[in-house]
Amino acid sequence: MQEEVVYEILSVVEEIPLGRVASYGQIARLIGRERNARLVGRALRFAEFFGQYPCHRVVNHAGRLAPGWTEQRALLEREGVAFLPNGYVDMKHCQWEC
Repeated sequence: MQEEVVYEILSVVEEIPLGRVASYGQIARLIGRERNARLVGRALRFAEFFGQYPCHRVVNHAGRLAPGWTEQRALLEREGVAFLPNGYVDMKHCQWEC
């Protein structure tokens, strides 16, 4: 993966406001790669090597959290992000309007 693409993705991620979330697909659209939501997910796995970014604010289009990342929910709850009874983020109320 090219570093320029990673930095494009991370520059969008750092713009997600406190208490809001964005989907992988939403970020892909914002960088002009509409069909590359999975690319966004792959880039975020390595974000820690590029600096400090609020990657916990990125979820799938339905609001599902990243598999295996148990801290993500607690981080989002501390920011006031609402969850549905099924454990998904309430995208209707918490999705970033960009």
